[in-house]
Amino acid sequence: MKTYIKSFVIVLCILFTITPVLVNAEDVKEDKSSGKGKVPSHVLNISKENTYPNSTQDQTVLEPSDLTRELLEESEVTINNPELMKMLNETSLKPSPVAIGYRGMVYMGHWPLNYETKETSINWQYQKINQNQLNNMGGNETKKLSYNQEEEKHVKGGLTAKIDNADDIKKMMLLKAQDNTELPLAFHTVFGQGTKKANSYGIPPKKIGTLEAFAPAVNEKGTVTFGEVYLELKGSKKNIVVKNVTKQGIGAWIPIQDHVSYNFRIQ
Repeated sequence: MKTYIKSFVIVLCILFTITPVLVNAEDVKEDKSSGKGKVPSHVLNISKENTYPNSTQDQTVLEPSDLTRELLEESEVTINNPELMKMLNETSLKPSPVAIGYRGMVYMGHWPLNYETKETSINWQYQKINQNQLNNMGGNETKKLSYNQEEEKHVKGGLTAKIDNADDIKKMMLLKAQDNTELPLAFHTVFGQGTKKANSYGIPPKKIGTLEAFAPAVNEKGTVTFGEVYLELKGSKKNIVVKNVTKQGIGAWIPIQDHVSYNFRIQ
């Protein structure tokens, strides 16, 4: 009986060892999860090889001043619009401590106050940017094909619908998507002509190899909160008052900078 059990265990171990792990190719095209820090093996970073130096200036995070931080913390509505915070940073309010009975209300405009993310997904084949091909039909040995960007390619993202204060909303969505994915993002990225990658793909004799390159992008979806912003002054006290609050759903495509998704096939 012991010999039978031992043999059964050995057979199970062998089966688990030789069982292959199958991966559906469609699963790598679009990642429905947050994708935080996850990049498929067929997607490579070309930041060092890219002949066009992409700028990451739009991803700068604005730090609120002490006054701005105080106003935001006391606001009943969450405010994380960088442009509104910039305006508050430039505001100087120094009410007199003896200004008894002083009251004032300053209207600062109708603003998108914050963006709340609902879903962050990644399309690794958002836009085709290049195709290299090598014909080995008359060859007798395996030849190698590598990525070579034949012409400069600009890839642009954008909001999926028209909305007021689009530039402010794009900045908020960019920062949120970058935080969700930990990837370099920009609404405009460029792949320079002559950009090459050392990775090669073998093409056997009597075959034609095609290497397609795609720019990946993040699909960010969520809700924007709008409101009328006022600065209220009561004696020596100051605070932000938000009126007529509304919400609107919005989506955006944001390209991933300096990353290329490859699709190689032989025919």
